[in-house]
Amino acid sequence: ELLMLRRTNGRQSELEAVFHTEMQRIDYNVQTPLQLARVDGRIDEDFDESIALEVIEKGSAVHCVSAYEGDILILGSDGVFDNLFLDEIVEICNEILQPRPQSENLPPSMLSQVAQRIVKDSHAKSDAKNGQFMDTPIGKGGKVDDTSVVVAEIVEWTDAHREIWSQVRRNRKWKSVLSCGGLQCGGYGGGPCSAACQADDDEDRPARRSAKPRQGEESELGSESDEEQGRCSIS
Repeated sequence: ELLMLRRTNGRQSELEAVFHTEMQRIDYNVQTPLQLARVDGRIDEDFDESIALEVIEKGSAVHCVSAYEGDILILGSDGVFDNLFLDEIVEICNEILQPRPQSENLPPSMLSQVAQRIVKDSHAKSDAKNGQFMDTPIGKGGKVDDTSVVVAEIVEWTDAHREIWSQVRRNRKWKSVLSCGGLQCGGYGGGPCSAACQADDDEDRPARRSAKPRQGEESELGSESDEEQGRCSIS
């Protein structure tokens, strides 16, 4: 689920929930959350792609919402939102993310602190205190579950951010920890995965000798949108 928080009454006001996606469950059963996984015949020999597409079409949802600089985004698994009420998550954020001057962004360490606190409080719901379990959105005690959460802040994308991202891409090393569908990038046999990785490397090489094209000439680096294509993912 996704939760968006905003200081609706000015930069010095408290964060409030302004958007929240509904929980996605198979046949509306709280114990059977809709899950996204990379599955094919290597993992399940009875895998049928048509069934996967049917589940996605039946249970997925698309939301369009405006985000503004300073908004806080919280993306969490059911281990978070089944154990914590929204107001508890908002309270954690307001406790840790104190208002700052308008020109200052939150330090990453502070966002990390929020994420760790959310996970800690989610797990605490399944521990009985004096023989009593705490209330959760799915009942007393919640459920013991794996818990994943991402906490981020909406910031203005500047030339400084673009330069940092370019450096990250230039310094990126595709090692065994990076894979596409469980196969090492650039492995034997080529294929779309190794081709995508090769494309990413090729894009980086001319970037090291980047020369600004003259008016009327096309850049050998391509457009910025081209750089976002043909990448491998971390599985």
